Amino acid sequence: MTQVEARPLAGDTVRGVDAPGDTHGVRTKGLGGNSVGLLGSAVIGVSTVAPVYCLTSTLGSTAGEVGLQMPAVFLAGFLPMLLVAFAYRELNKAMPDCGTSFTWTVKAFGPKIGWMCGWGLVIATIIVLSNLAGVATSYFWLLAGEITGSESVAALDGNKAVHIVTCLTLIAAATAISYRGMTATKGVQYALVGLQLVVLAVFVGMALTKAGSFETSVDFSWSWMNPFAVQSFAAFTAGLSLSIFMYWGWDACMATNEETTGSEKTPGRAALIAMVVLVGSYLATGIAAQMAVGSGEQGLGLANPETSDNVFAALAGPVMGPTLGVLLFVAVLASAAASLQTTFIPVARTVLAMSTYEALPKSFTEVHPVFKTPGRATIVAGVATGAFYTVMTLVSEHVLVDTIYALGLMICFYYALTAFACVRYFRKELFRSFRDFAFKGLMPLLGGLMLTAVFGKTLYDMWDPAYGSGSAVLGMGSVFVIGVGLLLLGVVIMLVMQRRSPAFFRGEVLTRETPSLVVAD
Repeated sequence: MTQVEARPLAGDTVRGVDAPGDTHGVRTKGLGGNSVGLLGSAVIGVSTVAPVYCLTSTLGSTAGEVGLQMPAVFLAGFLPMLLVAFAYRELNKAMPDCGTSFTWTVKAFGPKIGWMCGWGLVIATIIVLSNLAGVATSYFWLLAGEITGSESVAALDGNKAVHIVTCLTLIAAATAISYRGMTATKGVQYALVGLQLVVLAVFVGMALTKAGSFETSVDFSWSWMNPFAVQSFAAFTAGLSLSIFMYWGWDACMATNEETTGSEKTPGRAALIAMVVLVGSYLATGIAAQMAVGSGEQGLGLANPETSDNVFAALAGPVMGPTLGVLLFVAVLASAAASLQTTFIPVARTVLAMSTYEALPKSFTEVHPVFKTPGRATIVAGVATGAFYTVMTLVSEHVLVDTIYALGLMICFYYALTAFACVRYFRKELFRSFRDFAFKGLMPLLGGLMLTAVFGKTLYDMWDPAYGSGSAVLGMGSVFVIGVGLLLLGVVIMLVMQRRSPAFFRGEVLTRETPSLVVAD
């Protein structure tokens, strides 16, 4: 994408390199171009997912749902994410815009659906940021207790005031790093992601050597890779929901497309690389852990309810020993901290894009003159995250937990819309070649349908008060109320913005594209 240093006037557009003469109505935003390459972009995608944190918090839960079929469920969750990744890649080729899902769904379906898709991404990211900050805080004090050998130091996390202050400090640090631009972000991420992957590799290697050493150890079987061996469909869908959450965040590398070298192709390639790294890490860790300790509920078994919410804390010492085991605590802290920092990328750039196209207040279009980052949007995201976490922690930790459970609804919502947008946008090109049919039509459609099915099943399950913390509101599960309530809040804000910015909602700013404007590759 050609970078224009001056702030564009309303209506100014930027032309895609691969599509001369075709502006698509996409506006330049003043972000720093050529700031990150293929490797850096892939690292950002992996970092945002936070693989070590996802593994320690979901290995046990997934094993509890599907038993030894956990590796099969990891593969099943990978499939819709991979299919949707192809949709992102094709849309990015046509329109490398940092608004990603928002911009593309506006082009395909119009301003209202596009606005809600952008809202789904923004609110999901704010929820995740607050959760990551809380996890990083807990592991900070847990690690401090391990290093000092003091239980009283580790217990400081239980002090609500200390916990909140530490959490806000970490959020401020992550906001500051993101504010300073992609170059600063990239350097920190190389170190943190590298640490995570190295520690995971060490854990896998040592777990394999310990297979057979514990009472709960089991021998490897290829049946672990068979999803049809799961005991029930309900168990399979529950495990699949957890698996999909474990892959969420890879699209952060797409949000940096205007700052990436080769903006039309590099982000798509980086997303696919990140997905391969993630599925490989999950499969290797899941198989090694099951061989070492099994997936049962007794002893060191992954599904033991006393340890399933933090598997690595339970396995660090037995598998890696007291010295190397500390590395697992460091890796989880690094994973949460790294993801906390990179997760600011998609939310800030989505807000920047929405404001650039007049779907949000114009003040969010501010880009730092030196760092070339969406400064105001990044700061507001940090403040919103800190405020949300503080209020939820002080009011009710049950509500905070249920808000995290409701996250899956938003993830499926905006991923599925983006997948369908790909099919809609390229509908006149689908039969131009087998490649177009597969990557612009069939694969995105299947991915969107899968996520829509998970969305519907999750919505149904959320109605039950037993889902999540077990709280109820007027007979409905509180997770359902929160999930649907957050989407309805987006509708309310959209209606307010429609009165303030009627031009965008009339389709005059970011126009819905007709098939005749789509240029062949």
